[in-house]
Amino acid sequence: MRRLLVVANETVAGRQLIQAVKRHAAQGRLAVTVLCPVNQPSGGYVVYEDTRRAAAGRRLEQTLQKLRRAGIPAHGFVVDAGPVDAVRDYLAHESTDEIVVSTHPQQRSGWMRRNVIEQLRRVASDIPVEHVVVDGTRGEDAAANVLVVANETVLGEPLLDKIRTRAGKDNASFLIVAPQGYSEATYEDAERRLRRALAELRGAGIDAHGQIAHPDPYTAAVQAIRDERVDEIIVSTFPRQRSGWLRRDLVERLRRDTRLPVAHVVVESEQAEAVV
Repeated sequence: MRRLLVVANETVAGRQLIQAVKRHAAQGRLAVTVLCPVNQPSGGYVVYEDTRRAAAGRRLEQTLQKLRRAGIPAHGFVVDAGPVDAVRDYLAHESTDEIVVSTHPQQRSGWMRRNVIEQLRRVASDIPVEHVVVDGTRGEDAAANVLVVANETVLGEPLLDKIRTRAGKDNASFLIVAPQGYSEATYEDAERRLRRALAELRGAGIDAHGQIAHPDPYTAAVQAIRDERVDEIIVSTFPRQRSGWLRRDLVERLRRDTRLPVAHVVVESEQAEAVV
């Protein structure tokens, strides 16, 4: 029986990946192991390990069910290491005949931007490595990834209502980045607001996670997009007369530079302060 190692995260349940594994299985008896690395941000204070691991676990289980229904023996693991370290650790204890790595297309793939495929080929040495691209903005059965950029307004009812409405349209996961202030007090305030917002949304059954991020909101958003796939953005600010973010043209800069849909939610001062 040949052994196939599959490495994928957001694309793990994608149609092209499942088809590739079935193609390998058609060549003879095959046992499949799937490694699903958890997305880890390059910067920021992470407060969402539990939800990211749970999301990876759900995607992994979808894949295993599809393969087993096709008569392919398969098992898998959610791993905290990045894809290269995960494969290196696996090969130190187990052997495999082939490796299949799945990513989004170049323009949407953090793994591709970090040259993960070539690094994996070096780690694999003489083991063949096949790269499968799952096209489209989302893998099959995957939730839309919505990036929310908010700090002082993160508890404002207009923003929470916007997130609830978006969650009601179709399957969606929300990553809230809260740009921190430059002092310890503002950092703690941002963390407290973020945790309360996450508790509010999760209590409503919404898949929400977040992190305190770079003080500059544009940099914080770009870092998040570099770390993982983002399908759309929601930016929450105070009205223009009070918002430094709007004076720096944050919304239009994100629309222009990311080429993603960007919704802008305005929260009045009293709406934000009423729930703090």
